[in-house]
Amino acid sequence: MQHLVWQNKEPIKTITCVHANAAKYKVDRVLTPGKTYDVKNETQEFYFIVDDTGIIGGFKKDYFRE
Repeated sequence: MQHLVWQNKEPIKTITCVHANAAKYKVDRVLTPGKTYDVKNETQEFYFIVDDTGIIGGFKKDYFRE
């Protein structure tokens, strides 16, 4: 149940949002292009970050730049 402690975990790295244009989801409501975010966890496809709502969310890597 590691996902329950991600909020308090030290960030792995920081990334910058490049765009928030999603065809299927409303990503523009929770991500701000140009803003940097702390990565709490990472998989091959997704970054798990604290988004603009203050909640951990998983987002595809193509929205960000390291």
